Amino acid sequence: MTSPTSPTSPASPTGPSSRAVAPVLPQDFTGRTVVVTGAGSGIGRATALAFAARGAGVVVADLDAKAAAETAAFIEANGGAAVTVVGDLGEQDVVDRVVATALDSFHGGTLDVLVNNAGIMDSMSAVADVTDTEWERLLRINLTAPFLLTRAALPHMLDAGRGAIVFTASEAGLRGSAAGAAYTAAKHGIVGLTKSLAVTYRDRGIRANAVAPGGTLTNIRVDLDPAADGPRALGAYMGNVGQPAAADTQADAIVFLASDAARNINGVVLPVDGGWSAV
Repeated sequence: MTSPTSPTSPASPTGPSSRAVAPVLPQDFTGRTVVVTGAGSGIGRATALAFAARGAGVVVADLDAKAAAETAAFIEANGGAAVTVVGDLGEQDVVDRVVATALDSFHGGTLDVLVNNAGIMDSMSAVADVTDTEWERLLRINLTAPFLLTRAALPHMLDAGRGAIVFTASEAGLRGSAAGAAYTAAKHGIVGLTKSLAVTYRDRGIRANAVAPGGTLTNIRVDLDPAADGPRALGAYMGNVGQPAAADTQADAIVFLASDAARNINGVVLPVDGGWSAV
């Protein structure tokens, strides 16, 4: 009985096959430009640091100027390259600045990876309790802003014949019991947008995928009334969340989906939730 061939070593020339086994491709982004939104903190900051550590030039986009500057400083202190763009990504002029900065700042006018991560949480409100203000704000930040930035980035990716887009969806994009009505609707929209992009542009070198985080240690705020219909009904399901993950756990999954190691993965919504979605 022959021993199994090591996955990182060539097959023995005396065995049944002399074909070498291809090594796993490294997650190397040297020479590539990556845009990360919501990069001032949490999953976005961890993701920006992870790409920079792998050689990417990173555009740190965030609403909070101080937080964005801190992320860029962390990157530069570790020998990486970063620039910041500050503003509300629900506004077209800010979106245009992000894309222009990506094209002008680093490696020969390319925008190789777009990570649509920025988002806010709702107040866990049930449908009957969602105000117009909450609904419109959640949809604008969590769904419209990623759409606008993707639409602006796509022509440049299409011209280059390649590009990877990764969205931060949510466990709330897979079920109806993980957040309030507005957040749930927005994240289901992100799932649909991801799949639509994957189908439409799969033959033109563009890949679109998403992570669906479960409980994660970030500074995202949730202001709620525990006695309201939404939190009262949803509370029964929150015992299944499990142990919250560190932000860099989500960043690792995002980097993988954007990397050449995932070159044949397209249209996937990957739960990164410790098994919550399996319950």
